[in-house]
Amino acid sequence: MKATTSFRRAAVAWAAGGEGGASAAEAARARAADAGVRRVVLVEGDSDLVALEALAERRGRSLDAEGVSILPLGGAMSIGRFLALCGPAGLDVPVAGLCDAGEAHYFRRVLERTGSGPQHTRADLERLGFFVCDADLEDELIRSLRAEAVVDILGEQGDLRSFRTFQKQPAQRERGLPRQLRRFMGTRSGRKALYARAFVEHLDLDRVPRPLDGLLAHV
Repeated sequence: MKATTSFRRAAVAWAAGGEGGASAAEAARARAADAGVRRVVLVEGDSDLVALEALAERRGRSLDAEGVSILPLGGAMSIGRFLALCGPAGLDVPVAGLCDAGEAHYFRRVLERTGSGPQHTRADLERLGFFVCDADLEDELIRSLRAEAVVDILGEQGDLRSFRTFQKQPAQRERGLPRQLRRFMGTRSGRKALYARAFVEHLDLDRVPRPLDGLLAHV
């Protein structure tokens, strides 16, 4: 197991709290040292992690080698626990992050509570290294690639027949192609992460979604 993967698992266990919290904290600190963690990026889920790592690779960067570790929160409401984990009483490392537009208020509220000052706008969040996807990662990537190109990628992945069946569902018939594609991404476990990598691999690097571009530039 890679040192960064081991650290990620230990950090998630530490953030979960409960019995064994002290030993989980000790393990996470040890794994962070093993992995050379110097900065943490907090994201909502695995697809965000996959997309950021894939984009960094395309730009010739190794986040692991740079000491940048991406931690999936498992939901935006966990942001407070993970910020505490990374703060002065925890790992004491700089933190950045990525979230969906609908969850930005959780990030904003917790950052204000932890002493970062008022975060009224996205620009305020970005100055701290936190970037917001509009509406979410899949929406950003579909718009950057354009919907017709995304359909081609579905074909490459062997999902085109499933998507055509999905389009025939009554709830989907009135939706435009971009919205259908976005909804389709969430219809099977693991699909978002699979396509996060596929989409990034097909991206024109001059059309990288602004939140991903800004976050990688920040770290």
